[in-house]
Amino acid sequence: MPETQISPSTTTAAMLDLHRLAAAELHTDPFEYLLVERFVRPQHATAIVQDFPTIERGGSFPLANLKYGPAFAQLSGELFSPEFAEVVGKKFALDLAQYPTMLTVRGWCESSDGQIHTDSTSKVITVLLYLNPEWNSDGARLRLLRSKDLSDYAAEVVPTMGNLIVFKRSERSWHGHKPFEGRRMSLQFNWVNSAGYKQREKFRHGVSSLLKRLRGQSGYEG
Repeated sequence: MPETQISPSTTTAAMLDLHRLAAAELHTDPFEYLLVERFVRPQHATAIVQDFPTIERGGSFPLANLKYGPAFAQLSGELFSPEFAEVVGKKFALDLAQYPTMLTVRGWCESSDGQIHTDSTSKVITVLLYLNPEWNSDGARLRLLRSKDLSDYAAEVVPTMGNLIVFKRSERSWHGHKPFEGRRMSLQFNWVNSAGYKQREKFRHGVSSLLKRLRGQSGYEG
């Protein structure tokens, strides 16, 4: 596969380090995935944390439902960029331009989160980007699993600033983590099979968020 070419004009003031992503190894055990450390350029970390939406309950929230500052807006915008799609697509040998995209935000982890799952069949590629300045807990470190056993893992990712996971959804793409309750900032970005799925998910997240506020409960989205 030819080397990905990234124009200097797209990286001069960019928050995301696409060169680091392009150089990442594609793992195939137990499924196709990439791990990238420091994917967010360090000089932007403080501004991103300051501009992150205020989320004090569990669940995943569509970007359109949140208020946030300019640094977070730029970070989100770069995930939607054609350059990001091109690099990820070449890694997985997919033309991602044909798929709709969606982004959700998490700011709080509940003790019930982290249940083992593979992601919905409507998701083609899942991107998880963590934005926590530090992490001292053994919980909520995402594990990429070989089975439905949380101890049977190929990789464990600490959810600190700039740590990135990208994986191709399959019947073997099991992942989950140990329990944790507290602040945990992350973005989930997906390429999905249809625009209809994207609209249904947006509606579902809106309804789910309302119900959680009423019931004081939380769900899990990865």
